[in-house]
Amino acid sequence: MDVTLFSVLTLGFILGIRHALEPDHVIAVSTIASQSKKLWQASLAGVFWGIGHTATLFIIGIILIVMKNDIPEKWSLTLEFLVGIMLVYLGVAAMLSIRKNRKQSHHHDEVHNFVKKPTYFKSLFIGFVHGLAGSAAMVLLTMSTVHSVWQGALYILVFGLGTVIGMLIFTTVIGIPFVLSMKKMVAGSRLILATGALSTVFGFYYMYNLGVNDGLFKLWI
Repeated sequence: MDVTLFSVLTLGFILGIRHALEPDHVIAVSTIASQSKKLWQASLAGVFWGIGHTATLFIIGIILIVMKNDIPEKWSLTLEFLVGIMLVYLGVAAMLSIRKNRKQSHHHDEVHNFVKKPTYFKSLFIGFVHGLAGSAAMVLLTMSTVHSVWQGALYILVFGLGTVIGMLIFTTVIGIPFVLSMKKMVAGSRLILATGALSTVFGFYYMYNLGVNDGLFKLWI
């Protein structure tokens, strides 16, 4: 591997870590990490998000690189819009889960009766959606930095590894206060409620920004 390619891959790895910490990524995964009663569960939520995100980027990225094509702006913004819808859904679902679990719990029950067993399929799906939304930018970045399909594939994989590690670190750190709060029912439910509300509000803002400021609604019309 020559020095130039190594430098490009190193940059891709660093950009992958940074990419994982974008607001919409962080907020979406936080809704799942907030309901983890063990730290390793929160960490795995980040890992599965990274796997889903990388898989989508890799598949779509390679297809577009081979075809030497790009995603039209209308479809690119529409895929981004799906992220906003997903954020609202995750936020509302998190808030409703508190009410549902309270009905199923007694006042003196231990907190493990309050928290459901985590489902990592949801994290995988969130990563998949984020990968769809970010595929256009990823392809443009890849095509501008590499000179062959195999280099493009390697770059996307290294970038993906960076996103997995970045999200693993984030969900581990953010999971600490949530896990500690699970010792107290009220504190745990308040944190989940706050995370759900933040996800919902940010989701609506995200959709508004894409639709109005970025002109997606005009493209639809």
